[in-house]
Amino acid sequence: MKKSYVYLVAPVVALLVFFFGFYWNAHKAYEGRELAKVKEARDIKQAKVQKEANDRAKAVQSATELQEKRRAEKKARDEKDARDKEEREKARQARDKAGRDLEKLEAQARRFQKDIDAEKKELTEVQAERKRVTDEEKFLQEYVKKAENNARNLTGVLERIAAADKAAEDAARAAAAAAAAAAAAKK
Repeated sequence: MKKSYVYLVAPVVALLVFFFGFYWNAHKAYEGRELAKVKEARDIKQAKVQKEANDRAKAVQSATELQEKRRAEKKARDEKDARDKEEREKARQARDKAGRDLEKLEAQARRFQKDIDAEKKELTEVQAERKRVTDEEKFLQEYVKKAENNARNLTGVLERIAAADKAAEDAARAAAAAAAAAAAAKK
């Protein structure tokens, strides 16, 4: 054989051995392996997508629950804020009303105090007037008693004067009668 056949036959034999020994066996199972790899990759991808979808669904559910919880908390907080605001407004109105009532009562108390002071002053004046009138009444009663005593004394003096005048008149008549009798006797 010539050396030139060796160059051709050896590669052809090597090619046939490679083709049927390695490539053909690999090629037969290659499509199945590739399909298995694709299926495995698809399954992994599908599992990953399914897991992501489940995680997404859980996240959406969790977010929805959290959103509902926040809404409920916000609603409760808004209601509490509204109640607090209403209570603060009521407290402010009550404070303002109490302040107005206080001012009104203080003004009324000042008026009453002025009235009391005026009444006390008037009462003091009335008591002073009463004392003056009582003193004047006592003075007048004493004066009347003294005047009555003086009138009795004067009546007694007048009676004595009248009795003395009557006695003097009687004595003068008696003296005139005696003088007339003496004159008649002298005549």
